[in-house]
Amino acid sequence: MAKGKLLSQVLLRFESNPAAREELSAVVQTPDGYLWIGSDELLTIDRLSPTTLNELSEDAYGEHQQYAVGDYVDLPDSQSEIDIEGLDFEAGYLWLVGSHSTRRKGVKGKNAQKNIQRLLDIETDANRYVLARLPLVDGVPVKQDKATGRTAACLQQSSGKSAGKNVGANELIDVLMTDEHMGPFLKMGLPSKDNGFDIEAIAAKGNRLLLGLRGPVLRGIAIILEIEVKATKIGTLKLKKLANGKRYRKHFVDLNGLGVRDLCFQGEDLLILAGPTMCMNGQSQLFKLKAPLSYQQDTLFTQSSDALTLVFSLAQQTDENAEGITLFATREAGSNQEMLHQENLMVVYDSPMKARLKGKESIFSDVFQLSTTG
Repeated sequence: MAKGKLLSQVLLRFESNPAAREELSAVVQTPDGYLWIGSDELLTIDRLSPTTLNELSEDAYGEHQQYAVGDYVDLPDSQSEIDIEGLDFEAGYLWLVGSHSTRRKGVKGKNAQKNIQRLLDIETDANRYVLARLPLVDGVPVKQDKATGRTAACLQQSSGKSAGKNVGANELIDVLMTDEHMGPFLKMGLPSKDNGFDIEAIAAKGNRLLLGLRGPVLRGIAIILEIEVKATKIGTLKLKKLANGKRYRKHFVDLNGLGVRDLCFQGEDLLILAGPTMCMNGQSQLFKLKAPLSYQQDTLFTQSSDALTLVFSLAQQTDENAEGITLFATREAGSNQEMLHQENLMVVYDSPMKARLKGKESIFSDVFQLSTTG
């Protein structure tokens, strides 16, 4: 299995909130050069600006800014985390998606009886059921861009009763409750890290969205959902009916038993970061799926198909998790000019190894070569 060619490491500085560096779950680079970061523990999105690393004139990002998602769209809860797991940028919008998952408490301390009880406790947060778009104007989110008519909006919320819990859900969960593959997992409220329903990625083309699922993985086969949204009123998105007569389409992909950790488009093709579904160490791998939006029906791709290929694997040195990917354009050394050579892939990590951390507020991301992937 080919290893990814590591070209460089890029320093990311989180001056405004140093704790964010160890909770990275999503990343996207916008054409103006900013890096947008999502965290699975916060109510904000983070923006880093291109700069240089001291006198070395190497790529680095800093001038950390945080933006509260609730300032632009209505959140069900003003306190609980969003658990942002996916980010993308398309046609002037920053798209974000929460995990849409429940969670089970983990073992803590040495008291066996207390830990046995903790393993019974399943929780969720209403804010996890968020799928939203935010217009960006000069690198800043806005509720409405009057010059273009673009508006911030969120997928229509529901009571959550369809999920068996009055915690908040949305139209997507409502329609998936009767799905023959995902409905049983949703109805039982199976937590994400128990192979339960868990959205980890979003990739956008216009208003067509691909949502990558970490779980469930069905007999080693992962799932990518395709939906299309439309604005029905200011601040609200609804699902459109697709050619198959449903409001979603399913793409089943053989990722060597792994679940989806992130997605990003490379032209019309889709790059898929895959990693373990359960709480376990395992090697992350990068796949390419050719033109997934060209299909009008549910699909299944094995690796014997020309459409799905393994690009490379990421070296696994510790239990850190590769969580986010974005096409990464480099700059000329010491230059603030336009981004160049967008042929490479940036990877950010959750629960990073100590060697990746620098000082009290910075962390190194990895940049891998993509130009030979065809």
